Amino acid sequence: MLLESAGKHSKSKFLTWEDRLQISIDAAQGLEYLHNGCKPPIIHRDINSTNILLNEHFQAKISDFGLSKTMKTSFGGTQTSTLVGGTPGYMDPELHITDRITNKSDVYSFGVVLLELITNQQPVITRNHDMVHISQWVNSLVNNGDIKKIVYSGLHGEFDSNSAWKAVELAMACVSPNSTRRPTMNVVVNELKECLATALPRTNQSDVSATRLEEQPMVNLAIDSIPQAR
Repeated sequence: MLLESAGKHSKSKFLTWEDRLQISIDAAQGLEYLHNGCKPPIIHRDINSTNILLNEHFQAKISDFGLSKTMKTSFGGTQTSTLVGGTPGYMDPELHITDRITNKSDVYSFGVVLLELITNQQPVITRNHDMVHISQWVNSLVNNGDIKKIVYSGLHGEFDSNSAWKAVELAMACVSPNSTRRPTMNVVVNELKECLATALPRTNQSDVSATRLEEQPMVNLAIDSIPQAR
């Protein structure tokens, strides 16, 4: 999964499974802050891998708030009417039906990013000469019950299978076609922390950042300032 780095890296790095989980936690916390920490809440509307930037310390920020919108509160939750916008492969499929974006639209986009972190695949994959969305591809592998075919092969099996299954199940919940079945970002953060807690005993380490390795830079969310939503 390719992200534009905010800093210069002296050489290519490789992310371990624990690194990938920590990155997903950081990204989820940044998005959760937009939804619950900002007043009024903000919908980013364009969460994707290239909008998560790293600096030289593998700390990152959510970037590009050009499509962001403040959320209006209604009895059914937070939502806003707007023109459909976003990046193909990451866009909430419900937008094409309702033209009404909600905070669950960001959750869908984050779910795609999480699947990228897990699999190291692009949002749209070519399989048997057909273009398949990453969620469809992962779903077909979930049915086969082989986690090693889902998690990035470059890890060579160096990951906790229980942690991996929990992360995959969470990602698939995030990309549910029905937005009401998607978790909130607060739930996502807590679930990812549990994934990491499960994975850490395998490597007997308490500081994931001490072993950051990656050939494709990823994220550690730290928002310096509240964006100007439109």
